[in-house]
Amino acid sequence: MEEFHKVRRLPPYVFEQVNRLKASARSRGADIIDLGMGNPDLPTPKAIVDKLCEVVRDPRTHRYSSSRGIPGLRRAQAAYYNRRFGVKLNPDTQVVATLGSKEGFANMAQAITAPGDVILCPNPTYPIHAFGFIMSGGVIRSLQVEPDDGFIPALERGVKHSIPKPLALILNYPSNPTALVASLDFYKDVVAFAKKNDIIILSDLAYSEIYFDGNPPPSVLQVPGAIDVCVEFTSMSKTFSMPGWRMGFAVGNERLISALTRVKSYLDYGAFTPIQVAAAHALNGDGADIAEVRDIYHKRRDVMVDAFGRAGWTIPAPAASMFAWAPIPEPFRHLGSLEFSKLLIEHADVAVAPGVGFGEHGDDHVRIALVENEHRIRQAARNIKRFLATSAKQPNNVVPLSAHR
Repeated sequence: MEEFHKVRRLPPYVFEQVNRLKASARSRGADIIDLGMGNPDLPTPKAIVDKLCEVVRDPRTHRYSSSRGIPGLRRAQAAYYNRRFGVKLNPDTQVVATLGSKEGFANMAQAITAPGDVILCPNPTYPIHAFGFIMSGGVIRSLQVEPDDGFIPALERGVKHSIPKPLALILNYPSNPTALVASLDFYKDVVAFAKKNDIIILSDLAYSEIYFDGNPPPSVLQVPGAIDVCVEFTSMSKTFSMPGWRMGFAVGNERLISALTRVKSYLDYGAFTPIQVAAAHALNGDGADIAEVRDIYHKRRDVMVDAFGRAGWTIPAPAASMFAWAPIPEPFRHLGSLEFSKLLIEHADVAVAPGVGFGEHGDDHVRIALVENEHRIRQAARNIKRFLATSAKQPNNVVPLSAHR
């Protein structure tokens, strides 16, 4: 039978190939060190879990909740934005709870996209940024640029050569997968451009609290007047080690938030009320839990950069996020990121995410997630060192996939 229209628009899921190989290796008894999926391994702080347990005992919380988020949760998110960014939000009209930032992005695409609408999107980027709009009938114009002086000229080209004029621009800083961070001056230039050209800004700020070296990333909403054209998405998954809880937010422009809220009202009843209460408790905390999580990722980053460097794989130290964007070692670069990722599983018992899964312009990199402890990261480095030493003796510096361990 012919595939359905929306399914046909989606490419093969690159990460599934790596996942199958990973599962096969484990079935043979291999101890795979998984640095591929960005799935935090840290436990949710005890105080948040205790609040959940307390509230879940009340049977009144077992009923349907509100898809836009309970009032206390929306007030807590607004208060967080005021403390962290100095941005004042109306929790009744400018904040909506989402089932993680991924769901928020997908449903915002449903809310605002007409067939054929053009979306300006970084490449590489997190897949939902592009495919949420593709599934909604939109068209993606990729921007292969960093948040630097070349960004505005790229936007100008995108507007000039797009018919119809672009509807929206996606931003994601700190970036998944590249870990790049944008400055407030960068956001000022982008907001001015968006206002001039009547373009919506959708900013993914999921990694706002995972930063290193004392430089907290800004929010685009700190730019005066940005709220006229912008919605920003955040998540509690990494900040509070709550990935399975599926708790996030969209905040910003009232018209856009209203559109998202209306679409969501047809699709879900919101997160389980005890989860929302526990999330509000986390947001209203003193920040100690956030600082602890940040410190752990900082230490892991330093261990990874040092250990992998000693192993012969030089990786730039990310300034933020829980990822490193690692250039494929030169002898393997011609293979592309998917085949290189397969080699690492087959011959080093290490899983990483192939960069091509984030866009064709990511194919000379892989993404390394800091989701294993320092001991396991060092073990991964030792495995990779042996792999690189062995591969250097093979013809053309390539270990055949069919080779035995």
